[in-house]
Parts: sequence; C-alpha cells; structure tokens
Amino acid sequence: MSTKPKRQRPPMFTETLVFLALVPFFAIVAVVYGQLTGYAEPVGFVGVLMLGGLAGLTGFFLWMTGRRIDPRPEDSLTGNIAEGAGDYGEFSPHSWWPLVLGIAAAIVFLGVAVGWWVCVFGVVLGIIGLVGLIFEFSRGQHAH
Repeated sequence: MSTKPKRQRPPMFTETLVFLALVPFFAIVAVVYGQLTGYAEPVGFVGVLMLGGLAGLTGFFLWMTGRRIDPRPEDSLTGNIAEGAGDYGEFSPHSWWPLVLGIAAAIVFLGVAVGWWVCVFGVVLGIIGLVGLIFEFSRGQHAH
C-alpha cells in the first residue's frame, strides 16, 4: 500500500474558478452587446457588466472562504464519496413550512404585479410560515 499523501487543491478551488472565469466572459459579452446596439440601449450593457461584477463578488467570497476553511473531501483529486459522509445538519423529515413560505413569496410577487394590497396577505402568511419553521422542533412529534 502506498503511503503517498492524497493530492489536494486549495479549498473551494473549482467553485472559485468557475465564478472568476465568468467575469471576463461577461465583460466581453457586455462590450459586444454594446457594440451591436451602438450603446443606444444602456440598460442591457450596464446590466451585463453588473452581472460580471456579481460573478466576481461571488468568486471573491468563495476564494476568501476557501482560505479560511480546511480542505474538504471534494477538494481532493483522489477523494471518495464516502469521505464526505456524516451529518450536515438537523432537518425535519417532512416539514410543510417551506411550502408555506414558498406560497407566501409567490403571493408577495403576485402583489407586486396585481396590487400592493395583495402583498399584505403574502407578508402575513410569510410571518406565520417563518414562525412555524423556526419553532417546528419546539412542539409536537419532533420536540426536544
């Protein structure tokens, strides 16, 4: 058996690389878009440039986070799936509260399109759903 250590990339290397590679791509797309429209439609040009900035912001965040954490099993080029086994958190086995929150968000967005008064119902339902999700483990079958 070989005692050669596993080769590892820096933590979160792949994710960082993907987002940082999008920055020059969106910059080039923005310039091409601006040239094709003659810069007469500035919203698209600025929007694509801002999309590149958002990708850069996400890539920078992942790079900084990768410097602070230990290497994960998926960062190893020779890693196995079993190395990532274990608990990732405590989740309810069958919670309905995320569905309630999704419906509340849909009602709020519907209110933006139809009328602001509809948003009130979505916000009230969202507060109910959020309280239910937060206190789900405080009562009933999963209380502890």
